[in-house]
Amino acid sequence: MAGELEVALEAATAAGQVLSENFGREQAVRFKGEVDLVTEVDERAERVIREVLLGAFPAHGVLGEEGGWSRGEDEGGARWIVDPLDGTTNYAHGLPLFCVSIALERAGEVVLGVVHDPTAEETYAAERGGGAHLNGRPLRVSDTGEPIRSLVGSGLPYDREHLPAALELFGRLAALTQGTRRLGSVALALCYVAAGRLDGYYERGPKAWDVAAGALLVEKAGGRVTDYRGGELDLGGGEVAASNGALHPFLVGETGAGGR
Repeated sequence: MAGELEVALEAATAAGQVLSENFGREQAVRFKGEVDLVTEVDERAERVIREVLLGAFPAHGVLGEEGGWSRGEDEGGARWIVDPLDGTTNYAHGLPLFCVSIALERAGEVVLGVVHDPTAEETYAAERGGGAHLNGRPLRVSDTGEPIRSLVGSGLPYDREHLPAALELFGRLAALTQGTRRLGSVALALCYVAAGRLDGYYERGPKAWDVAAGALLVEKAGGRVTDYRGGELDLGGGEVAASNGALHPFLVGETGAGGR
């Protein structure tokens, strides 16, 4: 997969350049929901990514947050899963917590993941047959096993109907851990779990492009990624629980049926 990894890194870097050049400028914004927004830069960055990926691998399919699903002709069912700007709300408000996320899925399994944070100049990469790296250095999850010593991240749903339950869970975990954080970027938060900066992360509502690359990074850094009940992660299932492994029983106990 060396060629595919190199192309994914090239695409992520090119998209990150688009984001950096336009960061802090007034954005043309439209809303996909009550508070779920998209900027013109999201769409421009995704076009750049598609050009790079399909220029190198024209038979691959692409599932992008803004451009939707383009079916490829690859017999192995290869498709790229792309979020050109994860953390759009942060970006639109001038908050420098956002990234580009690119994953490659083959035969239903994510085999490659790249997340690029242009502001911090950090690039995370993982391959199914290898490890996880940050700017070329190996990544490893934390060894925190006590909830009260752990730092856990989360997000809040765009659907305001589900906000009260999410806030209740957030508050409960805040009382049981050293602290909880809401970053506004699922992909970056998962990278932070892989890097040991967070001990766990959970969220209800993320899409495949939010979690595909980051989930592989957590796994290859020695962590665990599941649904809320500890079952196999479904990219289309709308929930993710990621941890350093040691903290996973606690995390799924709170987010899953045991926490209700």
